[in-house]
Amino acid sequence: AQETVFRVDTRLVRLLVTVKDATGNLVGSLSPTNFTVKDNNVAQEISVFERQTAQPLSVVLLVDISASTAKDIKYETTSISKFLQMLVGEGNPDDAAALYAFNYQVTLMNSFTRRVMRIEDSLKNLKPEAGTAFYDAVYLSSRELRDRDGRHVIIAVTDGGDTASGKKFADAEAAAHRADAVFYSIVVVPITNPAGRNLGGEHALETLATNTGGRIFHPTIGAELERTFAEILRDLRTQYLVGYYPKGVPSGDGTFHRVLVSIPDRKDLRISTRTGYYSDR
Repeated sequence: AQETVFRVDTRLVRLLVTVKDATGNLVGSLSPTNFTVKDNNVAQEISVFERQTAQPLSVVLLVDISASTAKDIKYETTSISKFLQMLVGEGNPDDAAALYAFNYQVTLMNSFTRRVMRIEDSLKNLKPEAGTAFYDAVYLSSRELRDRDGRHVIIAVTDGGDTASGKKFADAEAAAHRADAVFYSIVVVPITNPAGRNLGGEHALETLATNTGGRIFHPTIGAELERTFAEILRDLRTQYLVGYYPKGVPSGDGTFHRVLVSIPDRKDLRISTRTGYYSDR
């Protein structure tokens, strides 16, 4: 029988991990010995560990400008501006943001920059039109994130499902995983009656957030939306970076590796991190 060959030039798998206690408070004081990591059920040795990592953030903002967002877009852009000012006003001096708008097509409005005014100028000129190419937006923005240093984050502000993409959900999710991106979804839904909502679309957003170690929010427009952005930033400022070089599992075979991070001694803590990675060649 042919032996399985394990390559030695394995790449570092980097996991951004958010830990909260039972009441939802962030826990930022753990050490590497608290964590266990399994790759396809094989225990791994943690090689890199940073508490409240200050690695630079590359944040992609995906703003839904489909026709249904028209009446809320002004409030959304105000909240986004405040978030961007907080992002560049503190943290790593290399933190940067990019802006994509999506309706029936995806438009890159601003490549990665720290110049908030440039993005604000773009936000003022957004004009809602029909269609929602959300999966295309995740797919395209993930590709721009892949080669950037540090941490990769996608924040989508949308009101629900996808109606116009060429790509499928699986394409978008795989692209986010390959970009090591944490996905946060802010679903701005003015309709409280489920009959008027795209629940299938919201389920897709929730799945993408859960599988990449992010979260989904359903704020109302105004102060609650601003609190949501502030909460995302708090998460990002209190993340652990946990890294390991995969051992005992094939590498470079293009398959998806399931990763499980746990804190065995603290059953009261909840962990958010991505569910795995693609072991690409």
